[in-house]
Amino acid sequence: MHLAYPAVLAALLFCTGVYGVLARRNAILVLMSVELMLNAVNLNLVAFDVWLRDRLHAGQALTLFTIAIAAAEIGIGLAIVLMVYRNRGTADVDRLRDTAEATGPAGTDPTTAQPADSVTGAAA
Repeated sequence: MHLAYPAVLAALLFCTGVYGVLARRNAILVLMSVELMLNAVNLNLVAFDVWLRDRLHAGQALTLFTIAIAAAEIGIGLAIVLMVYRNRGTADVDRLRDTAEATGPAGTDPTTAQPADSVTGAAA
């Protein structure tokens, strides 16, 4: 078997995953695209392991570690997405930006707003 076939397939899978990460708005689809990219890397690791005829099978061992890391990543990622969905009611990535861009009263930035006086409540 030529090395070009799995390498081209892995490149196509990886490019599809990158497109999914950049173009999708749903957080679950973004996580699925990341998994697709990790599977493309796994395919490359196994293909090069077979092509190089490694006696230690290092590519397959690294693939097992990558699968374990991907499983942990998807578990934690789905837990985060579920908590965000419960709190916000949506899993849209674009709508989650407002959590980081919170503004204070009257559209002022809370980090630069003047502190209120504790006695009168007026701005100092």
